[in-house]
Amino acid sequence: MIPLSFAQRRLWFLAQLEGPNPTYSIPAALRLRGELDVAALHAALRDVVERHEVLRTVFPAADGTPHQRVLDADTVPLDLPVIPTAGEEALAAALAEATAQPFDLAADIPIRARLHELEPQEHVLLLVLHHIASDGWSMGLLARDISEAYGARRAGHAPRWEPLPVQYADYTMWQLDLLGDESDPESVLSEQLSHWRAALAGVPEELRLPAARTRPATASYRGGQVELRIDAELHRRLTELARAEGATLYMVLQAGLAVLLSRLGAGDDIPVGTPIAGRMDDALDDLVGFFVNSLVMRTDLSGDPSFTDLVSRVRDAALSAFAHQDVPFERLVEELVPTRSMGRHPLFQVMLAVQNNAQAVLELPGLQVSALPGGNAPAKFDLSFDLSEEFDAQGRPAGLKGSITWALDLFDRETVEDLSTRFVRVLDACTTDPSVRVTQVPVLGEVERDQLVWGWNDTDRSVPQVSLTELLAAQAVRTPEATAVVFEGVGWSYAELDARANRLARLLITRGVGPESLVAVCMERSADLVVSLLAVLKAGGAYVPIDPEYPAERIAYVLEDAQPALVLTSESVRSVVPGVEGLERVVVDAAQTVSALADLSGEPVDSVEVLPSHVAYVIYTSGSTGRPKGVAVPHQGVVNRLLWMQDTFPLDDSDRVVQKTPFGFDVSVWEFFWPLITGASLVVARPGGHRDTGYLTDLIRTENVTVAHFVPSMLRVLLHEPDATACTALRWVICSGEALPPELRDQFFDVLEDVELHNL
Repeated sequence: MIPLSFAQRRLWFLAQLEGPNPTYSIPAALRLRGELDVAALHAALRDVVERHEVLRTVFPAADGTPHQRVLDADTVPLDLPVIPTAGEEALAAALAEATAQPFDLAADIPIRARLHELEPQEHVLLLVLHHIASDGWSMGLLARDISEAYGARRAGHAPRWEPLPVQYADYTMWQLDLLGDESDPESVLSEQLSHWRAALAGVPEELRLPAARTRPATASYRGGQVELRIDAELHRRLTELARAEGATLYMVLQAGLAVLLSRLGAGDDIPVGTPIAGRMDDALDDLVGFFVNSLVMRTDLSGDPSFTDLVSRVRDAALSAFAHQDVPFERLVEELVPTRSMGRHPLFQVMLAVQNNAQAVLELPGLQVSALPGGNAPAKFDLSFDLSEEFDAQGRPAGLKGSITWALDLFDRETVEDLSTRFVRVLDACTTDPSVRVTQVPVLGEVERDQLVWGWNDTDRSVPQVSLTELLAAQAVRTPEATAVVFEGVGWSYAELDARANRLARLLITRGVGPESLVAVCMERSADLVVSLLAVLKAGGAYVPIDPEYPAERIAYVLEDAQPALVLTSESVRSVVPGVEGLERVVVDAAQTVSALADLSGEPVDSVEVLPSHVAYVIYTSGSTGRPKGVAVPHQGVVNRLLWMQDTFPLDDSDRVVQKTPFGFDVSVWEFFWPLITGASLVVARPGGHRDTGYLTDLIRTENVTVAHFVPSMLRVLLHEPDATACTALRWVICSGEALPPELRDQFFDVLEDVELHNL
């Protein structure tokens, strides 16, 4: 049995892994105008299939191991059905349907043909080949041989070809013999694998690219395509720079692409794939088959080199790669064993190709032949940059043209169009001044730069210079009887909430709290927690939230680091507050405190002036160093945020906002105070309720909540709750904290179709 070549083996493996699909089909649709001899064309196709054994080879498996089986030319099943087709729309649909039909590699020969007859003098020939038997070079050979065979058959005889010196099966056996046994340290395979193990040690398994979406677990291979063009002047400069640096045009383009990706956040270790013809002997030049190999070109941008230095690095790495190109990429993957993923290509996700294959030109006597647009090619990689050179009559550079194919799983057209523009901009800058450092290469255009530097920073707006306490007090005066807070079915009016907070503020003042004092608050979520936060602010202090569920070590650390004037807590969690010498604890619901509060006035606290510059709260972050760090936020920062939210998403007295975020997170700030400065109602979730989507769904439904905040992961779970569709009072859901996947957005509107979803 004839084994598969290394390249074929990978495609066969993917076909078994992914099931039949057209990802590795190569379609070519050609419009034929004139007097077509259908019988001659059919005979010509059979001549070509007879000449190239690989086109009449199937790939069955015995005991799980695939092999090549060459069918006899006289029995090969190659038909040329003639299909009457009415109009361009019907033609496009028929071509798409035929192209999408997968090959069964075990039973189907890797070439199909059909002829669509639009008019007696107008036909469209569709050829579809499987990549396991063809590559880019092969398409030019195929067009040449079909043209010659058609001319011969029209003249009444078979084509008079010189016999091919070898067939693809011969190449397969020769490849195995050439590479030798890996266990032999003197073999080509052993030596070259050793090189690649060193060259690709530590290579990133996945390149960070400016994708619009999270990579799916399994790639769909759906692709889009945008044009990529480089004008004659830039082409000339690229060529001159390559010549001056002893490099090739490809090497300069690779350096430019590495700069682009690095500047867009991919880091300073950029692996890019490139195809090479893989025809290592003249005997293979006229043979149709799958010879193309892929090389991993690794670009090192560390140390912020100049562009000329980078081209030198690329040149050295590329020459070394070309000297070790005999190892098939598929064998390299087997050797390096990168983490397998159905969602991305191994070892590299970006391909750069500068094509120099002969154009596939079909020349049929008596016919005008033109290629039909092929539509979007499958996306085998995240991004694939394909370019070919053009020259004028004098052989001077006339520009490069090509395309960028991108994975629809990851990118939007606008993003890739920007990549195309930025790639040209990088190349222009680097050839204008080749001494430019990588970090100084401009990636943004003037409009983008102005937007980044000025437009998005043009946040100047008129905001009243008031403190948060002033806004809260003013609202209590405007709507004293409206419901301010609801907890466990019990509601307090604005007047009642304000009076409770004023009493506790007076108590805090007697304990030494004033402007800029820090007051730790360690309480479970409740209406009393809202009162406590307001009281600290009214006394002029800044609250330091301490979640009672924090580890004891973290609570102790925050208290030690913040040095608060005192701690507000409650009976249910007072035990989690460690005893600290000199640190007073005020238990707000203890009998002694309740009695003391009853003797204090609930009227506004006029004895304290709270300025916009005073600190409102200090939240301890998780800490990038592993130790929490306190972040102090002044009243004016809170006011700015709340007034912006009110301007962007206006609340009124009919709104009810659920407060469920643990108060150690910044999101809780707007959940607490935004409704209370607008006349809306604050609906407080019970302790631990933020983790229970069933409870939250019920709370939103029964309390007629109109505004809620969720991180996307929590929202995803909530949408699966049976009663989610019953949350009919909702009008806004605000998401932040994580990326919002498009599919989650779609799911959201399926469940809550009349609700606005905003991603902050």
